[in-house]
Amino acid sequence: MSFTTPDLCDDFPEKIQVVEPGFRSYGGNQIFSGKIVTIKCHEDNSMVREQVSTDGQGKVLVIDGGGSMRRALLGDMLAEKAVRNGWQGIIVYGCIRDVEVIAKLPIGVQALASHPMKTDKKGLGEVDVSVRFHGTDFIPGQFLYADTNGVLVSSELLI
Repeated sequence: MSFTTPDLCDDFPEKIQVVEPGFRSYGGNQIFSGKIVTIKCHEDNSMVREQVSTDGQGKVLVIDGGGSMRRALLGDMLAEKAVRNGWQGIIVYGCIRDVEVIAKLPIGVQALASHPMKTDKKGLGEVDVSVRFHGTDFIPGQFLYADTNGVLVSSELLI
């Protein structure tokens, strides 16, 4: 994959939303992009487990965890499952754990922070709903582009 988010900002300023800063890159792939699939959940990663078990070819999973700093919505086992199923990347508006393992996996992962506590499993959450955080709307089927400079969203495929 060859793009930088600054170049995309320069080339397509009218076609992108720039996500406000605050995410940290944790995955082995620093650059990733794909069609957005969303999950809205709070301190319960049951839907995350379901989604990373599906075909993720050409897709990025965007998890709206409400910015919770009390539980990790992604850990090494779910990240490894995402890799096996071809997911390009995962954005977590919340925390992840097992960061040493995730750093070695061939997947892009960005999150607000790390936290060692796992979530409860109550089967709660919504899939493929529009979510909004960090000043940006994440709409299923749109496209996300991420690197160490930042995260962008576009309704059009840019590259």
